[in-house]
Amino acid sequence: MRTYLFVVLLLLSGFTARAQPDYIGSAKLSGHPRLLLREGEEAAIRQTIATDTTWAAVHRAILRECDSLTRVAPVQRALVGRRLLTVSRECLRRVFFLAYAYRLTQDKRYAERAEREMLAAAAFRDWNPEHFLDVAEMTLALAIGYDWLYKQLPPASRLAIGEALLTKGLVPSLGPPGDPNWLTATHNWNQVCNAGMTYGALALYDEHPEVAKKIINRAINTIELPMREYAPDGAYPEGYTYWDYGTSFNVLLVAALEKAFGRDFGLTAQPGFLKTAAYVTHMSGPTGAAFNYSDSGPGGSLHPALFWFAHRTNDASLLWGEQHRLARHRDKKFVAHRLLPALVLWNGGVRLNALSPPKALLWTGGGSNPVALMRTSWTDPRAIFVGLKGGSPSVNHGHMDVGSFVMEADGVRWAMDFGPEDYSSLEAKGLDIWGKGQDAQRWQVYRHTNRAHSTLTVDDGLQLVDGYAPITRAAAAPGFMRATTDLTSLYNNTLAQANRGVAIVDGRYVVVRDELRAANKATTVRWAMLTPASVKLVGKNRAELTKDGKKLILQVREPATITLQTWATDPPQDYDAPNPGTTLVGFDLTLPPGAKRTLSVLLLPEKAAQSGKFHTPALTNY
Repeated sequence: MRTYLFVVLLLLSGFTARAQPDYIGSAKLSGHPRLLLREGEEAAIRQTIATDTTWAAVHRAILRECDSLTRVAPVQRALVGRRLLTVSRECLRRVFFLAYAYRLTQDKRYAERAEREMLAAAAFRDWNPEHFLDVAEMTLALAIGYDWLYKQLPPASRLAIGEALLTKGLVPSLGPPGDPNWLTATHNWNQVCNAGMTYGALALYDEHPEVAKKIINRAINTIELPMREYAPDGAYPEGYTYWDYGTSFNVLLVAALEKAFGRDFGLTAQPGFLKTAAYVTHMSGPTGAAFNYSDSGPGGSLHPALFWFAHRTNDASLLWGEQHRLARHRDKKFVAHRLLPALVLWNGGVRLNALSPPKALLWTGGGSNPVALMRTSWTDPRAIFVGLKGGSPSVNHGHMDVGSFVMEADGVRWAMDFGPEDYSSLEAKGLDIWGKGQDAQRWQVYRHTNRAHSTLTVDDGLQLVDGYAPITRAAAAPGFMRATTDLTSLYNNTLAQANRGVAIVDGRYVVVRDELRAANKATTVRWAMLTPASVKLVGKNRAELTKDGKKLILQVREPATITLQTWATDPPQDYDAPNPGTTLVGFDLTLPPGAKRTLSVLLLPEKAAQSGKFHTPALTNY
């Protein structure tokens, strides 16, 4: 222990030499527990559980999961590829659940099982600082357990856990040599790591005040970097999955600061941050699946952080999707979420059976990876839903998916996105998937390229990494809900102009319209839509898609002379994941030098197709 304290003092001497604002000064903290839920605050939660069947069901599910945890062994240090993250996350889930169960029931079995879990993790030789997310989540786990169970832990266990928090959590975040690179990141690493370190610092605030203050001040100072990325409207650059990750930990950090110091130090005033809950609410369609662009899965999981936002903004409509997820998934699905107890802490006693849906049917967000999201209804399960993506491949976790779209109607997702490729399997095969240059190995992965997305491919080439497509216009007119984006810079070595618009017309069908102009040479453009449906070509410019007993007609109105095709989605390389049950449908078109062309494609749900009444309004010049 003496050696570690010497190292800490040495690190702090260098840390102090770098100028850093002192936000917390000589603040005194209350005793344990001080993280998220103070002593005595359990009573309000018990009252909510006693009077609301939804929250009673969530509470019972947590307790049942904790009962099952008493019969399994604690976590072991086992890396998956270069990551310990799976183990850290499972430790966090177990400790958070068990500590919650003890706080709400006072059943000592839960405290004792949490103690075993923490001691097992504390005995690891390290928490894998080479991949610091692993350290952050493990630190968060033991900090919550140490703080919430402080009075129940035997002195020897408290000492062992506290020493592990210091030496395997906080100290590695101080260097050497110098600050870790996540402190200057503008993405989820900054949010997750700063949250984990802050929880560790708050847990050990009494024992190691100088270390704790430095880390907390550092977090308040540097967390602003990723928080600026929510500006101006709340769109999260890394997409749906990483919104849940980065934003959840950002909220954990803010909530801990507010509980400990009574203020958030101006963090929630960052432009766009309190608006971001609307972004993730609008990102899911009637099927419950999300617009999973970039390295995002289709989602459908709970978002405990949304309950914090709903309470903070006094807007319960943000929870419209959450009530359905709670109703659909129940025990086994949602107990996999390691932050589930936070949902109970943050629900504010809201009654989910009395919610009203959001009012807006169109939502657009700017920033580094803008998006437009539109639908015909929040309450009709057969409603049309469309997501259109602008932005750039250069963002963290980005794909060459600029201009891509998803589309749902009649309870079916017709236009889809593959989402992520497994990182560990790609890394195990020697690929460096984190480079962002135009020639980076990341763009050798099929799912990462424009060829695998519902967008344009020009001369069989890749989109330009440095390109950027803004959402140029949007309008929510009931008969003509639309959004447009300018894709020109993604293709500006081949196309002099590329504008894409998507609209829901008369609340009945979707139009995808591209206005293109070739550069000074002949250019071949491929228009493609990725679909999980079966595709039958029923004419040169018409295809019938079928899925789950439903039909959708894809009809090309302009140019009328094209011939529709389908392309297989078989993985081109042995490191690419298989893509069963999917097809690309579309067409190729050659543009002479300088030629202008308009591409108009109708996506007609069966009822609209049968009516025969549809038109293709000009989207980009309205």
